[in-house]
Amino acid sequence: MKTALIIGASGMIGTELTQLLLGDERYSKVNVLVRTPLEIQDEKLNQIRYNFDWPEAELVKGDELFCCLGTTIKKAGSQAAFRKVDYDYIYQTAKLSLENGIKKIVMVSSIGANINSKVFYSRIKGEIEAAISQLGFETCHILRPSLLLGSRSELRMGEIVGAFFSTAFSFAIPDKYKAIEASQVAKGMINSMNSEQTGVYIHESDDILSL
Repeated sequence: MKTALIIGASGMIGTELTQLLLGDERYSKVNVLVRTPLEIQDEKLNQIRYNFDWPEAELVKGDELFCCLGTTIKKAGSQAAFRKVDYDYIYQTAKLSLENGIKKIVMVSSIGANINSKVFYSRIKGEIEAAISQLGFETCHILRPSLLLGSRSELRMGEIVGAFFSTAFSFAIPDKYKAIEASQVAKGMINSMNSEQTGVYIHESDDILSL
């Protein structure tokens, strides 16, 4: 059996992913790198206090890396702070995990990610996708979900309104842009990781449903 390593376990997708991995018989242990412990009790769960500003290579261990880490510019407070989380933290952890023998990674990005985008958020997502893709993992899956549906620890009014209209008018929205359940993204992460494929794969939001 395998050991999963998760970063971003406290977020919407990360919470769903952690619970699914704890119930998956293919995984004997689930390591999560956290600043604050999760309110989850399970014998398979190993919560590791971790400061991403002072990374400790010896703590970045497992067989597969699941990356759900991400923030918003509003929450981070500035574009620089946002980039630190959504690029620097992810890249540093991925690099350390690769150096420690982890050969497979699956990462949550975002719809519209593009290294050449004029939109700062989308450009940073595109930059981290490119950087992770070029690190040299044996298998790299990148998921680009659209608007997420599910329970958040914090309310984001824009997303609440967006989710309402996306659900109410889903018949008129192309599949690629339809809102998607966080639980479905988490399932897609696990299924893609266990597909035995090698190489780099990018999954748009409508493709995630078929993973």
